Amino acid sequence: MTVPAVLPGLTSPVTDAYARLAEVFPGLRVRELADGEQAPAGGGWVGAGDLAAGGSALDAFLAWDNAQVLRDYGQQARPDVIASFGLHRYAWPACLLITVPWFLHRRVPRVPVEGVAFQRALGHMTARVREFACLPGDPAAQLPGARVVPDEEALRAEVRSAVAEHIGPVLEGFGPRMRRGKRALWGMATDEIVEGLWYIAHLLGEEERAVRELEQLLPGATKPYVGTAGFRELTGPDGEQLPTRDRASCCLFYTLRPDDTCVTCPRTCDADRVGRLQPAA
Repeated sequence: MTVPAVLPGLTSPVTDAYARLAEVFPGLRVRELADGEQAPAGGGWVGAGDLAAGGSALDAFLAWDNAQVLRDYGQQARPDVIASFGLHRYAWPACLLITVPWFLHRRVPRVPVEGVAFQRALGHMTARVREFACLPGDPAAQLPGARVVPDEEALRAEVRSAVAEHIGPVLEGFGPRMRRGKRALWGMATDEIVEGLWYIAHLLGEEERAVRELEQLLPGATKPYVGTAGFRELTGPDGEQLPTRDRASCCLFYTLRPDDTCVTCPRTCDADRVGRLQPAA
């Protein structure tokens, strides 16, 4: 965590976090919208609010996933599988809008669906941040829209609330197409929070800290989220420790390639995990 002592010319609580995100992960670039600036439309852009509405915009969004599966795997996936792929490809970057500023600078922006747009082919997002939470002593507390909370646990509650505020309506939009109950949908949201920040923290060289903080963020019994962060360690053949986690949900990729499951999939046994994690270690 790095909170500058002085922030000359600071106009936004999240600019530095989004810039750092783009540095380590060029596949996602976030641009903040100025007051009065319209969100981009057309040219592959879709508003998060339009996805949450579950109408023609969502149809067009999922058509991209359907075409990708046909192109790459030569077969037609079930509609619920396509919807699951599409939700993941939106929710993974969307959660980073909130978790990365929290992880880097202890600032938690509010990004309701009306304030976010996504261009998936380019990996671009726009976000309008009007409110954020921060800790006492943060220089950004002087900015408009700041809300100071007393301690780290209160800030973690803000992360959970801000993600739920954004992802909840999106789950409602995707839900009827996914043949999953509410608990399963929020299990997917739990996984997107954890695996997104876990991956970015690895790129930042702060994976161990991310594991600790995600375990505190999602210790279990934090509704509407399902389960804990799910981290654990396996022991390799030479006694080496291999970090892994157990997903709260399944991405359904096995329906296309039954023998090619994710290393964190509930369907992947520990022996297979060790065999796949050992070369990386």
